[in-house]
Amino acid sequence: MNNHISLAMAKRSLEGLSVGDAFGELFFGISPYKTQSSQLPSGIWRWTDDTHMALSIVETLEKHGGIDQDFLAQTFARRFTQEPHRGYAGGAIRLLGQISTGGDWRELSPRLFGGGSFGNGSAMRVAPVGGYFFNDLKKAAEQSQLSAVVTHAHIEGQAGAMAVSVSAAIAANEIFPRGKDFLKEVLPYAPNSITKERIELAIQIPPDDLQTAIQKLGTGNQVSCQDTVPFCLWCAAFNLDNFEQALWLTAKGLGDVDTTCAIVGGIVALSAKEILALWLQRREPLPV
Repeated sequence: MNNHISLAMAKRSLEGLSVGDAFGELFFGISPYKTQSSQLPSGIWRWTDDTHMALSIVETLEKHGGIDQDFLAQTFARRFTQEPHRGYAGGAIRLLGQISTGGDWRELSPRLFGGGSFGNGSAMRVAPVGGYFFNDLKKAAEQSQLSAVVTHAHIEGQAGAMAVSVSAAIAANEIFPRGKDFLKEVLPYAPNSITKERIELAIQIPPDDLQTAIQKLGTGNQVSCQDTVPFCLWCAAFNLDNFEQALWLTAKGLGDVDTTCAIVGGIVALSAKEILALWLQRREPLPV
């Protein structure tokens, strides 16, 4: 594997993820149904914990050539301690706070919520893993599961991360399937779960039926992988050539819109010809 190419793919995915995150965050204040592209805010678009955790994923890939779980846990905790006000959810605040004071993620992660977390945090940050392992879908799935387990011991939390990572890996290849065929290619790499069942359901929903996708797949209102990831993959699958179009469609799902847009942005950045230069300029700069 050419590490230079892999790292470039991971960073490309991070760019799309962070732009999606910052773009989606706008729609907690404005409506995607009442706003044109030219009417988007002209100031800096702030990114959230989605990007903050993805930065740690990319740092781990860069330093270790894969997911070193202990390094990743410490890196998550370090960034959280530096900037705890990025919009972290309660479970993450508790877990990362404990890790930062010497707690072991192996003991702490399975205890979250009495059986491990299945929140969508494992999926929102993981697309760069797929970019890095774009030439090996099995490895993309395995490495994303390693990244998930650090914070998400529940199988749904792992399934969501694996499905997103494999989607990003598929999108990063020069030739890739689209639409239903794209979703079908993801399925073998997702463990049996509600998340997988809903991806199977997504295959049956036509690309122009947003309302059915919202109702049957969910758009993150429960902040779980199973009600977030299938909708994101449906949005990405039919818009792999157009970053802007994919993000607007995702935003119209509302729900946990910064996270859904981060997931879709991290995938489609790898297949679309470009991320809009204006959106990149408006996104809050990423730390070097």
